[in-house]
Amino acid sequence: MRSELAGVARGRVIAITGSGGVGKSSLIGKLIGVIRGNQLRVAVLACDPQSPLTGGALLGDRIRMSPTEPDDGVLIRSFATAGGHQAIIPDLDVMSSLLFAYGFEVVILETVGAGQGDTAVRDLADTVVVLLQPESGDELQWEKAGVLEIADVVVINKADLPGAEATAAQVAALLNLPGCRQIPIQRTSPARNEGIEELWELLEKLPSHTTAGH
Repeated sequence: MRSELAGVARGRVIAITGSGGVGKSSLIGKLIGVIRGNQLRVAVLACDPQSPLTGGALLGDRIRMSPTEPDDGVLIRSFATAGGHQAIIPDLDVMSSLLFAYGFEVVILETVGAGQGDTAVRDLADTVVVLLQPESGDELQWEKAGVLEIADVVVINKADLPGAEATAAQVAALLNLPGCRQIPIQRTSPARNEGIEELWELLEKLPSHTTAGH
């Protein structure tokens, strides 16, 4: 299958990752609207928690990101993701290639709530977006530093909550040290529909790892 898809024109694969409850699905739902507003077809492959009862995907997140009106330019699929698989399912690369073959131009990969070592999505995406939410002082979850290291963009989501500015400053101090790769930081608020278009503009400007030779 992989060899048969080798010649398929490739669009952009964007991974959205971060800890559970940080608002990945809500942000993706808003991003879908912006991407469709730019006349691009978008597919979302959501790695959802696995139900302990049925073994299937828990679909609450999919409901939050689905468009309110039917749209042939949007496809959303949820996949049950068992523990111990680095917050993703196997063969996401093949699925992305198939979606490009069927005319989708942007594929968004949503991970299950990711921990420090869940960095495998780096190898599947052109751009990795790591979400954090406002915390205060030492309560900021610096144990996610392993995930932060793979970020192309860090998003302070739910930026309408107190502490967003301080969190952004702390992350900037951690990541953007002299001589290191500069990582942009964007604040977003899906609840207020703020920062979403700016995030998409930022993602469009970033070179993909494919074209950049990564």
